[in-house]
Amino acid sequence: MQVNDTMERRRRFEATKQVYESEKLRFIGVDGYDVYNVSIPFESDGRRCLFGRVERREEWARSWVRLFENTGKDEWTLAPNSMIYPLEDPCVSVLGGELLLGGTHVRYRQGAVDTLYAYFYRGTDPKDLVYFATGPDGMKDIRLVELADGRIGVFTRPKGLEIARRYGSLAMIGFTVFGSLDELTPETIEQAPYLTGLYDKDEWGGCNQAYLLDDGRIGVIGHHGYKNVSEDGEPILSYMAVSFVLDPDSREWTDYRIIATRSCYPAGPAKRPRLIDCVFAAGIELRADGKTILYGGIGDTEAGRIVIDNPFEPHGRIVSRTTDKGPPSR
Repeated sequence: MQVNDTMERRRRFEATKQVYESEKLRFIGVDGYDVYNVSIPFESDGRRCLFGRVERREEWARSWVRLFENTGKDEWTLAPNSMIYPLEDPCVSVLGGELLLGGTHVRYRQGAVDTLYAYFYRGTDPKDLVYFATGPDGMKDIRLVELADGRIGVFTRPKGLEIARRYGSLAMIGFTVFGSLDELTPETIEQAPYLTGLYDKDEWGGCNQAYLLDDGRIGVIGHHGYKNVSEDGEPILSYMAVSFVLDPDSREWTDYRIIATRSCYPAGPAKRPRLIDCVFAAGIELRADGKTILYGGIGDTEAGRIVIDNPFEPHGRIVSRTTDKGPPSR
């Protein structure tokens, strides 16, 4: 998909998009901090929760992930006595009856950013999950999903000079299947075969949330990034939310589509001028009326939600996964 194709697809999407609701999320208990790039909501002990990236507006790569509880319409309050996780950009899934929290941990060396890793925590109490695994050096946006037979699908996000040389894109999506979480190591994650044809020269992307469908395939909510220019002609980074469906056995993907751009969400500030066109998808939540709520970070300063048509409706029903204490995997 050429950049010109991406821009044309975006133009067509924005000319025909259907957004039924568009709201910002409000966060209580973290005065002086932004909360953005949240996880999808889930339930724990009868409470509706989500994880959010917490960071001061003037700082970057100095984040924590905190747990919030739903206390009103689009209102989320810091959960009391909850763990502070040294992460960015949290995500959740349910595997083998346990809640799994993933996110990006940034390592510093002498005060400067050195590298980053994906960290993984597991357990049944979101206030006190246990750190158990680390991803490869320099790789973020690793996502896991439990398959119909109990195996674990693993989405990766390789990048680097070799990726750019061979494929032209700046980052790709890889996919592999593990028999259990015991196989989740940096070495096995790096061996995941790539999904080709999703991005072209100087584009990048990754999986943000994965859902098991009732036909055994996987519904993927992801991000698609490319270099752009603002109305003033300044260079910016554009991030869009996308979806596609993957066959975990053949690794063939279908129905790659844009489902949201920054204009779908309420207007607001950006952490830096180059991030004014960024929406970083969290994932979707099904509504009783068949529509879906798409959560996401906007401008690296806030979080919002929009209501859209279910992008997986033509392909199958999302299969719910629950922990022993009751959180749904959606």
